[in-house]
Amino acid sequence: MPLPKRWLTSLMCRCNGKNILIDCGEGTQLAIKEAGLLFKPIDVICITHFHADHVSGLPGLLLAMGNADRTKELTMIGPKGLKKVVNALRVIAPELPFEIKFVEVNDLEKEIQFDDFRIKAFRVNHRVTCYGYTVEVDRSGKFDVERAKALDLPVQYWSHLQKGETVKYQDKTYTPDMVMGEDRKGIKVCYTTDTRPTQSIIDNAMNADLFICEGMYGEEEKITNAKEHKHMLFFEAANLAKEAEVKEAWLTHFSPALIKPEMFMEETKKIFENIVAGKDGMKKEIKFEE
Repeated sequence: MPLPKRWLTSLMCRCNGKNILIDCGEGTQLAIKEAGLLFKPIDVICITHFHADHVSGLPGLLLAMGNADRTKELTMIGPKGLKKVVNALRVIAPELPFEIKFVEVNDLEKEIQFDDFRIKAFRVNHRVTCYGYTVEVDRSGKFDVERAKALDLPVQYWSHLQKGETVKYQDKTYTPDMVMGEDRKGIKVCYTTDTRPTQSIIDNAMNADLFICEGMYGEEEKITNAKEHKHMLFFEAANLAKEAEVKEAWLTHFSPALIKPEMFMEETKKIFENIVAGKDGMKKEIKFEE
């Protein structure tokens, strides 16, 4: 449940002018405003599962986006039944000036490619069908000017090869691999919540720049409760971060009874040092390595 200084679950990722929202709990509109962000230009909304604390903010957000004169199509990604659930919630926001494109996930994994990034949904283990998400920005290799010159291809065609396009010039075909080096490390953010630890989390969080994971309880004696309700303890999330060899981890989705999650961080850091207890409004800018 929301607390006076803690909204419900939501994450905003921004990349090359595109905005990706993952989950939309109660109060997400206010959280977006407090963070100094805008909700009109959201391009994609991903939903992990259909429990109210992850979707109850959707009707108001969609209505606000419509009232802001948005006309661009919105893509929504989520478990099977997404369209039915969203349209049911839209009873109180029935008229929108933009279309919604629904991408329903029914497999263990599904990857959706966009112009500047790709999103991957992967199944986790909760009481209802639930997915984690990775958002990845790929990075091509360096353009080799000397190799391009050696091809005797006019300069005006170089940019096409750099963009991954094939070029035909004077009865010859030129492909990007002729002038581009090997792909470089991109950027990867992994987000998962409402789940027991799974191998799918480790596999998909592997080498992530940022791993955001639920930590419902800090007390190890809550393990029985966590298993019963399909949630996770701090030390379990830290173990996942360690096994996936992520650069940094944030804990989120705390129990409302967990008023001071920082109390448990000393022990948690013994498992994985670069892990912090998340707070509303936390931000991080992730850049390419070089």
